[in-house]
Amino acid sequence: QAQPVESGGGLVQAGGSLRLSCAASGRTVSDTAMGWFRQVSGKEREFVAAVSRSGGSTIYAPWVKGRFTVSRANAKNTVYLQMNSLKSEDTAVYYCAVALSAVVAGPNTKYDYWGQGTQVTVSS
Repeated sequence: QAQPVESGGGLVQAGGSLRLSCAASGRTVSDTAMGWFRQVSGKEREFVAAVSRSGGSTIYAPWVKGRFTVSRANAKNTVYLQMNSLKSEDTAVYYCAVALSAVVAGPNTKYDYWGQGTQVTVSS
């Protein structure tokens, strides 16, 4: 099992930054490709970004437009989502997901485990 646990959410003003972290208990993060998604209440969950097992390949949703960066520190068993220039429309619950079978993950990858999510609220 590789249950991810997110942290780092909170309240931030528009234009500010947050860094989300994700650790996968029960399995080393370095063994899996990882993805970040978000969901606004009443809307479908949407893809944000993903990183390959090695960290050498990343993919982002088009609307990210250079504001977010996904990275991994396998020595710390953690994947990060650095979010800059936050906007009120970025307000959502952010989820980390583990893709056990994928070397490179993306929006259509089969994700096997999902975290409980961390709330990000951006005030305008």
